[in-house]
Amino acid sequence: MTAPLRNIAIIAHVDHGKTTLVDQLFRQSGTFRDNQRVEERAMDSGDLEKERGITILAKPTSIEWNGTRINIVDTPGHADFGAEVERILSMVDGVILLVDSAEGAMPQTKFVTGKALALGLKPIVVVNKIDRPDGRPQEVLDEVFDLFVNLDANDEQLEFPVLYASGRNGYASENEQAREGTLEPMFQKIVDHVPEPGLDESGPFSFLATLLDRDNFMGRVLTGRVQSGTVKVNDPIHALDADGNVVETGRATKLMSFQGLERVPVDSAKAGDIIAIAGLEKATVSNTIADPSVKEPIASQPIDPPTLAMRFAVNDSPLAGREGDKVTSRLIRDRLQREAESNVAIRVTESADKDSFEVAGRGELQLGVVIETMRREGYELGISRPRVLFREEGGQRMEPYETVVIDVDDEYSGTVVEKMQRRKAEMTEMRPSGPGKTRITFSAPSRGLIGYHGEFLSDTRGTGIMNRLFEKYGPHKGPIEGRSNGVLISNASGEAVAYALNALEERGELFVSPQTKVYEGMVIGENAKPDDLEVNPLKSKQLTNFRSTGKDDAIRLTPPRQMSLEQAIAYIDDDEMVEVTPKSIRLRKAILDPNERKKARRKGDS
Repeated sequence: MTAPLRNIAIIAHVDHGKTTLVDQLFRQSGTFRDNQRVEERAMDSGDLEKERGITILAKPTSIEWNGTRINIVDTPGHADFGAEVERILSMVDGVILLVDSAEGAMPQTKFVTGKALALGLKPIVVVNKIDRPDGRPQEVLDEVFDLFVNLDANDEQLEFPVLYASGRNGYASENEQAREGTLEPMFQKIVDHVPEPGLDESGPFSFLATLLDRDNFMGRVLTGRVQSGTVKVNDPIHALDADGNVVETGRATKLMSFQGLERVPVDSAKAGDIIAIAGLEKATVSNTIADPSVKEPIASQPIDPPTLAMRFAVNDSPLAGREGDKVTSRLIRDRLQREAESNVAIRVTESADKDSFEVAGRGELQLGVVIETMRREGYELGISRPRVLFREEGGQRMEPYETVVIDVDDEYSGTVVEKMQRRKAEMTEMRPSGPGKTRITFSAPSRGLIGYHGEFLSDTRGTGIMNRLFEKYGPHKGPIEGRSNGVLISNASGEAVAYALNALEERGELFVSPQTKVYEGMVIGENAKPDDLEVNPLKSKQLTNFRSTGKDDAIRLTPPRQMSLEQAIAYIDDDEMVEVTPKSIRLRKAILDPNERKKARRKGDS
C-alpha cells in the first residue's frame, strides 16, 4: 500500500516569506535532523538567489508528515519569472497563497493567483508575518476575497480556509491572536483541504515536462508530474510536441523523486508522483513524455509573450578577452540556445552578421539574471539598451503596457505622479495604504519604465516600493523623453590620471577612478549638460622647474558613481552599450571611432 500523496505549490509576492516558511516545514516534519546545520532559505540554492534574496527557479521538494507524502513546489514571486509559475501550477492539486499581514495582496499575488484559480485549484490562504506591529490581517483578508471575486473565483474557491502564521518563528493558527505554537495546523490543513491527485494509475504512462536542467553525468533531466500509468527504469518512452509529433524515442535510463533538498533514485513512479527523468537528448519543456502507445500530447499552459529585447553582441572593445575566456560568437550562441531550451519565456534570434543575438524576455530583471549568470561563467558580452517589442493590429502600432503599483511616503507622492505622467503613464487609483503612506496604481507603457527604477529610488530616498506586471498590448503612446544629460566620452586609451579627472569633475559626475583602464569611445562620466562631450582622462600635469605653495597638495576626488549591471543597462542610450566581463562593467558608445559616430549621426538625422 503506497502512502497518501498531496501536491501543493506555495505562491506569493516577492519577500512575503514563502522560502522561509518552507525552511520551517522542513524542520518541523523531521526532514532535517535537530543537529543538522542548514543555511537559511535553503530552497534558494543559486548564488544569485542568495545575493538578491529572491527565488528565480521553481524547485520541487518533498516532506513526510504523519504517513502522508507532501510534494511542495517553491515558486518565483517576481513577474519576470512568471513563466516558471505557470508551468509549475499544472503539477499540483492545491496552492498555499501566502500574503504579508501588512502589505496585503500585491500585483504578483494577483498574477499567480489568477493562473491558479483558472486551473480550478482551491487555495489555502495564509496571512504571514502576523507578528508585524503594522499588521492589518482582517483588511488583508478582505483584499484577498475581493481579489478572488475580481478573478472570477467559483463559490468553492471563495470558501477558502485561513491560517495566521509567522514563517520565521515557525507557527500557524486559526486564531489571529496566536503568537506561538507549531506548524501542525498547516500540515493538517494541507492533508484535509488539498485533494489527492486522483489520476489513472492503470492507463499507459504519460508525463508533462515542466522543468529542464542539465546534469554532468545524466545529461538532460526533465522534471514534472506523472499524469497517468506507471513507469519503471529502462522502460521505452517517446517525447511528443504540442502538435503530437514525435520529437524522439528512447528509454527512461534514470528516475528520481524528491526528498527534502535531494533528488534520490527510484525504481518506478506512478500517476501523481512528481519525478525527474533522464534518458532523452532532445525533449524539452512542455513536451509530453509517454509510453510509445500514447499518441495524444498532454495540453500545456500557454505562456505570455516576451515584451522586451536586448542585443547580446561579441565584445569588440580594445580590452576584449583580458578578463573572460568565453568571447566568441559560437560560444555565446550555444550558451543562449541552452538558456532558451530550459527557459521558455526567452526567445533567441541570431543576427545576419552572426556576431550578435537578439534575446527577448519578460523584463529587465529576467534578462539581467541571464547576463549576470553568463558573466560569472566567464563570458564577455556587449549589451544594448533594452527595447520593447511592438505589434501591428488592424493597421495600428501596439506596444506592451504594465500595471505599476507604487507604495510611497505621502511626501513623495507628488514627485512620483509627475515623473510617471512624463513617461506617459495614466493613474488608475490612489489611496492611503497605512499611516503616512500612499498606494498609487498606474497603467504605463513598458517603454517609459525602462531605466526609471533607479531614478524612482532617488526621488523617494530609497523608501518607495514599485511593483510591475504585464497588463496588455495597447495603442502606441508616441515619443517619450529619455535621459536628459549627455555623457563624457574618453578620446584616448590608457589609464585614467587623477590630475585629469580632477579637472573633469566640474564638467559632470565621473564613473571612473584613477588607474582605471579606459579606451577611446568609453563613457567615463555624465555631462552636466544635455550634449555628449569628448574629454581626455589621461592628461597629466606639465612639469616645470618652479614650485608654488599649495599647488602640489594631494588631489581629492569625489568617489565615482558605481553602477550595478541593471543600473548600467537602464542608464545607456540607444547609441551606447554595456561591456560586461567577469570582472568589469563598462559603459561605451556602440561606435567607438568619433568620426564614424559623427557619420552615423548625420545619416540618422537625414
